[in-house]
Amino acid sequence: MIVAAVMIAITYKLKQPMVIGYILAGMVIGPYTPPFSLIQNVDTLNRFAELGIIMLLFVVGTEFPIAKLRSVGRTATIVALSETLGTLLTSFFVAQAMQFSYLDSIFLALAMSITSTVITVRILEELNMIRNQSTTLLLAISIVEDIVAIAALGIIQSIAEQSVSDIGTGGAGNDLPVLPLVISISTVAAFIGSVLVFGSRFIPGIIDRIAKTNDYALLLISILGLAFGLSFLASYLELSVATGAFLAGVLIAESKSAQVSRVITVPLRDMFAAIFFISIGALMDVSLIPFFIVPALILILISFASKFLIVSILLMTSKYDRLTSLRTGLAISSARGELSLVVAQVGQGTGAISASVFPIIGIVTLITTFMTPYVLRFGSGIKLSRSS
Repeated sequence: MIVAAVMIAITYKLKQPMVIGYILAGMVIGPYTPPFSLIQNVDTLNRFAELGIIMLLFVVGTEFPIAKLRSVGRTATIVALSETLGTLLTSFFVAQAMQFSYLDSIFLALAMSITSTVITVRILEELNMIRNQSTTLLLAISIVEDIVAIAALGIIQSIAEQSVSDIGTGGAGNDLPVLPLVISISTVAAFIGSVLVFGSRFIPGIIDRIAKTNDYALLLISILGLAFGLSFLASYLELSVATGAFLAGVLIAESKSAQVSRVITVPLRDMFAAIFFISIGALMDVSLIPFFIVPALILILISFASKFLIVSILLMTSKYDRLTSLRTGLAISSARGELSLVVAQVGQGTGAISASVFPIIGIVTLITTFMTPYVLRFGSGIKLSRSS
């Protein structure tokens, strides 16, 4: 935290997002960065990162009540599904062409298909662009994209664990496990569906009753119990803890006490988010960065082009004007961040990915975070006729 405080003070002066400061702080104190190496136990780092994932995704979920999930609109749903799937497939085949392993390619592809809503929205606020129509579309598309990404992460984690198990028993580990894939999809769908259907009937009411006691300690512990309880259940079902944490947040968002719940959990989110990003930085083997800067740049260009083209074209064909379509396409295409790093951490936790994936995704996060303000400023400067 001492090193992080110094690093985010520097990034604040440079007008860059705090996530960069956290990642750099992790690199400074991590076991792969001499001469400091203040942290030696990588397993402990993984546990800290997992705690950070739970709190980060839980608070993200509190912004998405079920009614909001239903109201994102047909266009936003189609666009999000199309650009996520299109970018995922494109990035996967590019990673395979660059000789990455099957599992490395899957995790890299999923990481490249996720836009960092947190980083993008913060930068839009700084640029006074938060009220633009393109920002409204961005948020709607991002809601669907986050849900798809979290569900896909649960499925991919199950596939990865099965493949790692096959390798351990002498199998190739590179074949698509059809039966486990079907089971994983069914498990994810059943888990999400049952939590939303049955949980939404009881949990919000229970939280409201607890909130009426005006005992904020009781409310906080109850909320954390729900977040960690559903995360534990997801882990027991061999899904990502991120899925359970996000759904816990959604259930809290359904309660009348959602605003109070967000207020009392935001400080915890900030602390655990800091721990998560610092842990991610510390887990990066910085000595590998020079060897993977080129693959990282290629993946950035491919994913940027894929997202921009798919989003812009689909919005224009949906009768949005060219200016709004282009600005939304640029905003969706620019930043990778928190969920991409969650994907990397899950891959590392399952033992499915090689040491190269972490520094690649780390490079991608740093570069795209730096370039996002310039991309958005460029988008705001585009002048087209509204009628076009």
